[in-house]
Amino acid sequence: MNSIDINCDLGESYGQFKKGNDDAVFPYISSCNIACGFHGGDPYHMEKTIERAIKHKVQIGAHPSYPDLAGFGRRKIDIPAEELKSQIKYQIAALKGMAESKGAKMNYVKAHGALYNEIAHNSKEAEVFLQAVKEIDPRLAIMGLAGSPFQEQAQKAGFKFIREGFLDRRYLENGKLMSRKEKGSVLESVDESFKQLKLITEEHAVKTSSGRNIPLEIDSLCIHGDNPLAEEILKTIISNSNIEIKAFSI
Repeated sequence: MNSIDINCDLGESYGQFKKGNDDAVFPYISSCNIACGFHGGDPYHMEKTIERAIKHKVQIGAHPSYPDLAGFGRRKIDIPAEELKSQIKYQIAALKGMAESKGAKMNYVKAHGALYNEIAHNSKEAEVFLQAVKEIDPRLAIMGLAGSPFQEQAQKAGFKFIREGFLDRRYLENGKLMSRKEKGSVLESVDESFKQLKLITEEHAVKTSSGRNIPLEIDSLCIHGDNPLAEEILKTIISNSNIEIKAFSI
């Protein structure tokens, strides 16, 4: 693999609360997932993040979540299907409209946090998510967990699916991400993340929490914007590998 898309969850600050280090990360990524106000972000920060994406020529995606600002979208919330669909549509439409107001294009949608994990393996909730995206724009791509049941479900629904892996998260043997509630779920060193990148891109595999390697085919790798090591990890990738960071094509 000579090139790889690296995406990052950005625009998660809101009001007077600063989240992540967007300015430091933007020069090193090719796609950004912009918070839409329900787990982080607000209209002002959404617009400013879009402007930064345009400046750095970074591909734009919407990053909707459950309505969980207090829990940063990392808590599963049971919401009736029609209500959840409306909430997802609202978030996607808001970012799409704001991007277009700046002359930019929003190309894809990636769920955040608990919603991301839920739709990866819950077909009923995944169907709600896919229908919400389809009703806004069926041409949008969907980014989700590589190898998950959601991948096949989205593809069968006619969407281009962007298979996502993670630079800074630990995997379980079933291909799921280790819960953030467990110690070791987030890789805590630049070296660990760099080794994970090399394994994924060169051997198409990832090391699990048990030490076993499992297959992993990806189109994009995520680095979390609120990871304090994000900038250093990205600089290390650029300095120590022959991989070009390049946006995936729609």
